[in-house]
Amino acid sequence: MTNKKSPGSCAADDRGAGLPLSRDPPGPCGDPRALPRTMTGVAVCAGSVCTVKALWEGRIQRLKEDRENEKERSKRKSVRGIALVWQDRINLARLKEKVITEEGRIVLRIEKEEWKSLPNALQQMTYLQEWQIHRTGLETIPRFVEKFDSLLVLDLSRNSVKEIPKEIGQLTKLRELYVSYNRLREVPEELGGCENLEKLDLAVNRDLCDLPEQLSNLQRLYHLDLSINSFTTFPSAVLNMPALEWLDMGSNKLQELPDDVARMENLHTIWLQRNEIVHLPEAISKLKNLSTLVLTSNKLQKIPICMEEMINLRFVNLRDNPLQLQVTLPQCENAEEEENRELFGIEFMQAYIQELKNSGPA
Repeated sequence: MTNKKSPGSCAADDRGAGLPLSRDPPGPCGDPRALPRTMTGVAVCAGSVCTVKALWEGRIQRLKEDRENEKERSKRKSVRGIALVWQDRINLARLKEKVITEEGRIVLRIEKEEWKSLPNALQQMTYLQEWQIHRTGLETIPRFVEKFDSLLVLDLSRNSVKEIPKEIGQLTKLRELYVSYNRLREVPEELGGCENLEKLDLAVNRDLCDLPEQLSNLQRLYHLDLSINSFTTFPSAVLNMPALEWLDMGSNKLQELPDDVARMENLHTIWLQRNEIVHLPEAISKLKNLSTLVLTSNKLQKIPICMEEMINLRFVNLRDNPLQLQVTLPQCENAEEEENRELFGIEFMQAYIQELKNSGPA
């Protein structure tokens, strides 16, 4: 027999089948508590949907903004790239205007213009054989200098260079390097790799006070200028340069010459003016090829007798030294000879040594 539902029954109909039953005790169908519970659920659901929608809309907006920003950055980058390309072309054109041919070499000559750095466009001119860049305010030597494997002369004197890059050692054909009147404090050991270097000018860097031992690898170097710097001792690397013929160490702070100075057996000219040298070692007389010796404005108290053995010496200057013996040269026969006389030269040195011999042991 089929059960009939009475109109007042609160039992669930078939639409509620399968739904979890409330833990609250059942009430009559007209119980007003049932309606608020249903409306609360709908409100919570609606709030969650709104929150999720707001989050997604925010994310979508941020994505749109990011894409717009990326497009703008790409556009600016593209514009900068085009500008750089055009700037390179302009720089290259400027550089090519300064190329000349001199003594059969292709030379880049820049003088009295402001070039604190050299542009990347210069890398397209690796055929250059010589750089002459003077009074430009140049502060750095570009590391791409190593690409100029045809470079024979690098002249960067009278600038503001503070450092020689280690890449300089790749220039195995380089014969002459001039970096005088700059602001160098040190020289890289890699410079010793320039095996064909013949002339090196490091004068007037003022704070330079030492040379790396690796420079003794410069077996062909015959001309070295270290004047007007801060050397207090004779660099050992210099003593090991077998081809060295001309050396200027004037206006430093040298107090003595090394006892093995005779190792520079090919030396014919040495400038030592304006130092603090107190005495000369006996070994100086073994510099058989020395023809020019300048020792003005030092602190020498005597001239060693052994110097009379230096038969190839042609020019000597010993002016402004506190020598112990007072030597007066005899009068010349005519006024012209007297006028051209070097009062502290070879004749003076010979007279001093003779007077020293005559005075006997101190």
